[in-house]
Amino acid sequence: MKEDLIDVIRGLKHIIEYYKEIDLMPPMNQETVQYLRGARSIEGKILDNMIDLNRLKEYIGDCIRCKLHKNRHNIVFGEGNPHAELVFVGEAPGREEDMEGRPFVGEAGRLLTRIIKAMGLERRDIYICNVVKCRPPRNRDPEIDEIKACLPFLKAQLRIIRPKVICTLGRVAAQSLLGKDFRITKQRGNWHTYMDIPLMPTFHPAYLLRNPSEKRLVWDDMKKIMERLG
Repeated sequence: MKEDLIDVIRGLKHIIEYYKEIDLMPPMNQETVQYLRGARSIEGKILDNMIDLNRLKEYIGDCIRCKLHKNRHNIVFGEGNPHAELVFVGEAPGREEDMEGRPFVGEAGRLLTRIIKAMGLERRDIYICNVVKCRPPRNRDPEIDEIKACLPFLKAQLRIIRPKVICTLGRVAAQSLLGKDFRITKQRGNWHTYMDIPLMPTFHPAYLLRNPSEKRLVWDDMKKIMERLG
């Protein structure tokens, strides 16, 4: 019954998104509104009780919860050690990630891999994912409604993995978890907390490709993470 209800809600949300695009809203009576609220509550409980990454990926399915599904090639769920002590969180997949269905495989991803190796780790030792699982058109920043639709799945991933440290990469990822007032240039390198997990915000590898002189600041942040991990 729960699965049937969620499928219905996904379809309704898709219809509502269409009406938003044409600047109208579909007529809904009070019973429908209550039905939608109840379905959201059920989905939240399912995610809170999710205990396996593979089951979470299956639950997300061929997602149509936001408009990003229209142009994607692949959902980029995340990859790595399901018991990782360190989770890197980026903002959204890029073109290469969208094509391969894997996070951080482009030029910025190759730089991240080198950073991970410099920390004495391999990609298989940590977990890498994004706030938003589908590529935004033209690599624009994810919009508020897209982040809102996808954030529960990131929270479920973190709840399942339960890492010792989260490292957000870039402004958008940090603001998604720490609030819109976060300023990456002023506040990176300082410890924060998300879901009772220590969080270190740092610059995105793509930013470092454009500003290589800032690599030393990111390395300072990585040393703090290595010290916290022991």
